[in-house]
Amino acid sequence: MKLQAVFWDYPQFLDEKYLIEFIKKNQESDVYFWIMNRFLEHGRVVDTFRFFNINEISKNFQKHKLTDYSIKKWKRLIEVYTKS
Repeated sequence: MKLQAVFWDYPQFLDEKYLIEFIKKNQESDVYFWIMNRFLEHGRVVDTFRFFNINEISKNFQKHKLTDYSIKKWKRLIEVYTKS
């Protein structure tokens, strides 16, 4: 897993077990969306999907401040992965 690319400046989040627990404990807070945003902007898709499912990402997509490149990439992924 390439957590270094997402959390180069937050070494406590490089521990996957710690990160999973932290996300679970903070699902109703702004920090949850901050972590999701970091993954959407800096993480590999495969790593992002380990922590967030496509429905969570799609439902909360408008809350994120992303670069134009990331917006285009994630809009396409949402379109592809949410088709019935």
